[in-house]
Amino acid sequence: MRDRYSIIGPLYDVLAKLYSAGRIDRCKLAMHDVIRPDDTVLFAGVGQGIDAVAAAERGARVTVIDLSRSMLDIFSKRISGRHFLHPIEVIHTDILKYDEFGKFDMVFANFFLNVFTRPMVMAVIEHLVKLAKPGGYMVVGDFALPSGSAAARAVQSLYWYIADIFFVLTARNAFHPVYDYQTMLKGLGLKIERVRYFRLLFDDRYCSILARKD
Repeated sequence: MRDRYSIIGPLYDVLAKLYSAGRIDRCKLAMHDVIRPDDTVLFAGVGQGIDAVAAAERGARVTVIDLSRSMLDIFSKRISGRHFLHPIEVIHTDILKYDEFGKFDMVFANFFLNVFTRPMVMAVIEHLVKLAKPGGYMVVGDFALPSGSAAARAVQSLYWYIADIFFVLTARNAFHPVYDYQTMLKGLGLKIERVRYFRLLFDDRYCSILARKD
């Protein structure tokens, strides 16, 4: 299968920092205070993986999965020569083919789910929830659902579509509006325990959602 991120992958983190003025990185790390030493933590679609490295630095047992070999190569270079309490497990596969159900204390999907069509994103979220232990957490960091006045929602939607169209053209991601992840997670029986928003230019542009699996 062709690596859709072979060209844009090396620029991903730089573009994210520029486009979000650093909010995307902050969003990815928003729920790390929940991570405890020796927790089993999965990062789906890890990309360049600053969040996975931060979790490993907290003493977590980290597993990262990505279908993009080029993104995993970048991640592997990032951790080369680093020593953590537990070595990071790096897996190159489709997340839907990974079936270690009930293994993880926390499952992160940071800026990963937005690559999928609506039917596919629901299938992926349901699969990720199965990977979490009973009582474990699912974390979704992504663009915030537009809110506020009609004008504010229009500006927020435009901000999203600029990014979405860019990745449709460069990585063949799906074209769609901002997803309502809180409703999706609640529909699967998870309890939303915390949501953190990150503002840019007068309104909320990004959010991190912490949901518990009963």
